[in-house]
Amino acid sequence: MSSKNSDGAGQEVASPCRRQCCLDDQDVCLGCGRTLQEILGWSKADMVGKRAICAAAEARLQQRHGIP
Repeated sequence: MSSKNSDGAGQEVASPCRRQCCLDDQDVCLGCGRTLQEILGWSKADMVGKRAICAAAEARLQQRHGIP
């Protein structure tokens, strides 16, 4: 990673999709942790939005698996 861009601001954010798609009763994917609305809006989200989606999805997965 370049020292000029150590925060990754100019880099594309990879989709958290794990190809294990299955929505629970709250429309949250059991594979990646994104909500249905986050999945549908992914392609239109900017990099800041995508990072926020990834953080929220990771937090949901950790909560689901009991990780503090």
